[in-house]
Amino acid sequence: MSNLDFDKPIVELEAKINEFRNFGSHRNINIVPEIKKLEQKLEKMKADIYSKLSPWQRVQIARHPRRPYTLDYIRLMTTEFVELHGDRLFADDLALIAGFARINHRNAVIMGHQKGRDTKESVMRNFGCAHPEGYRKAIRLMNLAEKFRLPVVILIDTPGAYPGIGAEERGQAQAIAANLRDMMKIATPIVACVIGEGGSGGALGIGVADRVCMLQHAYYSVISPEGCASILWRNSIKAPEAANALRLTGEDLLKFGVVDEIIPEPMGGAHRDPQEAAGNLKKAILKHIKELSAKPVEELLQERYQKFRTIGAFATT
Repeated sequence: MSNLDFDKPIVELEAKINEFRNFGSHRNINIVPEIKKLEQKLEKMKADIYSKLSPWQRVQIARHPRRPYTLDYIRLMTTEFVELHGDRLFADDLALIAGFARINHRNAVIMGHQKGRDTKESVMRNFGCAHPEGYRKAIRLMNLAEKFRLPVVILIDTPGAYPGIGAEERGQAQAIAANLRDMMKIATPIVACVIGEGGSGGALGIGVADRVCMLQHAYYSVISPEGCASILWRNSIKAPEAANALRLTGEDLLKFGVVDEIIPEPMGGAHRDPQEAAGNLKKAILKHIKELSAKPVEELLQERYQKFRTIGAFATT
């Protein structure tokens, strides 16, 4: 079942098609023509609904509970994944996983935010909101990647960095700021992709990369729509309006130069066909790694620096 209001007509028609199939098979009745007509209607409905999505509807898809998470993509895209743990200072953060893996013939360091599928796992993963030790673990592994001359692949999917007292006491802001500084100097190719939610500094803390991509129905924003609405209108119900104002979709961010590529998803979102979504993501990642690996290190670092220096615009009077 879908938890998206705009998706309900699609789910209802899919259920009807399945009901017809079961009815025909159990009673040996040929209703293939009728099923084909319904399938054509379904494809037209999908195309119509998903070609007119609002920014808020994109946010809802990015948060879909069945959407693939980092570990799903690692399972579908890589082999020989070996997870590494801990920041060597405090603890291991289960909201941000990282390790070595092989993507086709390429060895790489891969990392990303990880959410949970049920209440118990969500609490264990802290709902994908990393602590300072998560960001310190991430930069520790990036330094390992530099040492062994391996590319870094980063999958971003978080509402934001954890804002709790413990995280602040352990230097949340400092950990993110240090990553922003140090990722500029990691002398190996870095490819980042927003696979779901790209929330604020929690996303940017592992988002400094030579190539920044987004899945088609992901979002990347300085603040969540609900948080923006609470500040501007003192009412989180205004979140759809905030989503429009934040320009958080891939199309807007590509135009602004914040991201370099929008990776297509299966019709209806990545949760409808994780295998296809992972295939598209893997193809894009390997393409960028190949291009970046051909560059001299000095050129790679200079282009990375300039990429982020030129984001945004200002006017003088």
